[in-house]
Order: sequence, then structure tokens, then C-alpha cells
Amino acid sequence: MPKFSIIIPVYNVEEYIERCLDSVFNQSFKDFEVILVDDGCTDKSIEKAKKYDLTIIKSAHEGVSEARNIGVKKAHGQYLLFLDSDDYWEKDLLKELDKSTENNPDVIRFQIQTVNDNKEITKYEEETFENLTGKKAFEKIVKFHFIDSCWCYAYKMSYYKKEKFAFKKGTVHEDFGLVPLIILKAKKVNSIKYIGYDYYRRSGSIMNNKNYDWTKRKVDDMYYHYNNLLEESKEIKGDLKIFKSYIANCMILKITELNNKDYRIYLKKLKNNKVFDNLLTDTLPRKVKRVLLKISPKVYYKLIKR
Repeated sequence: MPKFSIIIPVYNVEEYIERCLDSVFNQSFKDFEVILVDDGCTDKSIEKAKKYDLTIIKSAHEGVSEARNIGVKKAHGQYLLFLDSDDYWEKDLLKELDKSTENNPDVIRFQIQTVNDNKEITKYEEETFENLTGKKAFEKIVKFHFIDSCWCYAYKMSYYKKEKFAFKKGTVHEDFGLVPLIILKAKKVNSIKYIGYDYYRRSGSIMNNKNYDWTKRKVDDMYYHYNNLLEESKEIKGDLKIFKSYIANCMILKITELNNKDYRIYLKKLKNNKVFDNLLTDTLPRKVKRVLLKISPKVYYKLIKR
């Protein structure tokens, strides 16, 4: 059984796939397996990937969520990681993660940095910690940042599969629909200082697409995930006010990307669904406060008087 299983969904990234795979196979820690999921590539991505010692699984172009799910089913490692095929790792990431597994955490968070086409780097560093419960870890992370994508965490395989975690097929913002629950349900979470993930902001990537139909779909899917997270969290005991406030914050910020007509429709939907009731004043980001003051002064002043 390898220490780490690395799942890499691939779709037409022939320009970046070798950089991605080199960053994995040049790791200073060598006990891992790589599962590459071919999500219907029509370029030379897979041809280039075949030069490496990895497992290739074909998928019927069902999207990144299902590609990740397919990869997980074939994984045998003690810990699970996801890597996007146009991104790459720093060489000691697995070494640092291996050190952090000594106390047997369910989830390990590591730090990231973004790199753009001009090779400009922006670092995102958060507070480090060990042995926190999922709820405490969640509260620490969201105090300063949004819950990041699935690829800046390592997950204990037995925990991931026991809880039957899976990405929702056919949706965008699939990470928002899953990662908060993974953290919240964990018995033990670590966060290490090492900046190990290089997120490449390429101009043509799916999440940088400015088409309005795509923007609206992202809002629709996020609203679906919001409701699903509330439903899934019902089985978790204890105070979930911060969790509910966080996902409400995310939803409110997301609708600001819509045009005026759709914005008003969604605002009414959020009010009817009592999304604002889940907000906590001391967890509101400044941007959310500005949005609330603009769209509903009554709600805003009601919140700050709590």
C-alpha cells in the first residue's frame, strides 16, 4: 500500500501535463501512486503521460467531478490528494505531508501560491495548527479565508471512503459542495506551513471564463451546493452557526456576479430561503457587509444589533 494516492483528471492540457507530472515524479518522497483519469482528451496529453510510471483510466468526458470520483475508486494509498493537470507541486510537498501524518489526522491542509502567465507569484499562507477537531479547524480557516479547493488538502483514505465522500457529478464549484463537510466531519485536522501547491491561473481555464451563461450556471450550482450542505450537516451534532454563516456568506457574494434582473430574482430566493438568518455579525467579511447594506439595509441593521 503506497503512502499517497494522487488523482489527476486530464482534459486537453498537452501544454502543461509534463510540468505537472514532473513535479510529482521529482518529489523528494517517493512512496506514492499516480492515477491519471483521461476525461476524453483529444490532444496529445495522454500520449505524453504514458512516458511516466502511472495508471491511466478512461472516462467518458463526464467532467472533473466524476473524473476525481473514478480515480478515488481505484486508489489504494493511505492518504489521498487531488492535483489539477495544469498546476504543479513544490518538490518537498509529500515529504512534509508524510511528517504531518505521524499523529494520524483525517485531513492535512497545506499552503498554496498562484502563478500567472507572467510568472508573477502570489502566496496564500494561513495559520498552522495540529490536532484540532473538524469544527475548530473549520472556524480557524474561515476566520481569514474561504475554504479552498480540494487540492490543498490531503485526506486519510479510510476516512474519505468510510464517509462515502464524492463530488457532485455535472456541477461547477464542486469543491464548495464537498470540502467544508470533509473538514467539519473530521476528528483530527492538521495545517502545515509548507507552500506546496502552485495554482496556475491561465487565461483560458474553465474557471476564468467570463461568459455570462457560465457565470449564471456557477451561481445556480452554488445555490444547489448551499442547500445540499445544509441538508448534509443536519446529522452533525453541536453548534454549526459558524458553518452555516460561512456558506451563507459565500452564497451572498456569489450573486453579486449576476446582472440586475437575475440578481433581484436570486435575492428574493435567498430571502425566502432564510439565508440571511444564518449570518453571524462577527463572521461577516467586509465585502458581505457592504453587499447587505446595499441590498437590504433592514437586514443589515437587524444583524448588527444582535
